[in-house]
Amino acid sequence: MSPNNLRTERMDDTASVYFRTPLSSADPDVAALVASERNRQHQHIELIASENVVSRAVMEAQGSIFSNKTVEGYPGARYHGGAEIADALETLGSQRACKLFNAAEVNLQPHSGSQANLAVFSALLEPFDSVLALDLKSGGHLSHGAKANISGKLFTIHTYGLRPDSGFIDLDKLADMARANRPKLIIAGGSSYPRALDLKAFRQIADDVGAYLLVDMAHFAGLVAGGVLDNPVEFADVVTTTTYKSLRGARGGMILWNRDDLSRSLRSAVFPGVQGSPLLNMLAAKTVGLGEALQPSFRQYAEQVQRNARALAGQLSADGLSVVTGGTDTPLMLVDLMNLDMDGQTASDKLAAIGITCNKNLIPNDSRSPATTSGLRLGVSAMTSRGMVEADARQIGSWIADCLLGRTVSPQAVRRDVKAMASGFDFY
Repeated sequence: MSPNNLRTERMDDTASVYFRTPLSSADPDVAALVASERNRQHQHIELIASENVVSRAVMEAQGSIFSNKTVEGYPGARYHGGAEIADALETLGSQRACKLFNAAEVNLQPHSGSQANLAVFSALLEPFDSVLALDLKSGGHLSHGAKANISGKLFTIHTYGLRPDSGFIDLDKLADMARANRPKLIIAGGSSYPRALDLKAFRQIADDVGAYLLVDMAHFAGLVAGGVLDNPVEFADVVTTTTYKSLRGARGGMILWNRDDLSRSLRSAVFPGVQGSPLLNMLAAKTVGLGEALQPSFRQYAEQVQRNARALAGQLSADGLSVVTGGTDTPLMLVDLMNLDMDGQTASDKLAAIGITCNKNLIPNDSRSPATTSGLRLGVSAMTSRGMVEADARQIGSWIADCLLGRTVSPQAVRRDVKAMASGFDFY
């Protein structure tokens, strides 16, 4: 029997339907939710600091044929066959990341920033080793040793904080704590600290006590890539980041370093240490995003992000809201609500009602729980990707202040204005 006859005898409509039916027909329920989310994003102003808007090219890569391929290991040493094209993809992405951040090596495989941080802990530390990290209420991140996170259960965590007069990191107390606790690892960076890090000071403190220095640049990596902020790779033993947020790529994480002596432990800490197969479709999308960040236009984007963030923070302050540290150097800022007798959940709900999306957040010395908080975290990466500039940021700041301070006469009218602004900028 010829192959063609065999194919005819075995063929029915199942394969044809499987490969050719679009989402709208295959699953109308999910298709409707996708359409609703697209409309929500188009008609709202997104100020969640960990969000951005990816390019069409990044989105196409995320939904590409690489969704079907499984590999484990690294290029040239995979545990599955048929990996030669996947090897070329990961090599290309790694080359782009190293060029972008002037790093000797990179690992693009972490599924998230938290996975990247856990891998670094695993590579550099033994259980119960001492770690010094920014306190959660001062802007630190869960994966830096919070009690609720696995990092806080496996290691001995000490935390440093902020100067009460300014809200900036208290480097003198940090140095004292380092000398007193002799940590094996010091972490700089977090999830809601709005100011540029004094990387030279962190490096000196780490050297004084013989500690590794890890910089988590997840929230400001785009500003580093655009040349707006100093590059942590030049100061730290290891740098972790997400590949979205201000970097404006696919969701995931990566690890960068220059020390040859750490390469083997960092690579093995990711695989097989804390995860298995990389998500190749997301790795493809990361590679596209890194290529975009290497273009001259990305520097313009990064500069605009910082200008928009400062314009928004300045307008909030001018209109009567309290901005932690009085401003920002990064894409994000914190609003202190304690003098308004309003919690972060309530404030977030009020802004959502007028079409502005943000998130509740702990602030320094917060007396409320993480479920309610006394602050808001705002970020401008997504609105900047839509094409908004300083004048738009100032208008958004006035809407926020009027809403939270009770000066909005008609929330419905403001919602119409917000929708009109958001809908007037480019989208898919």
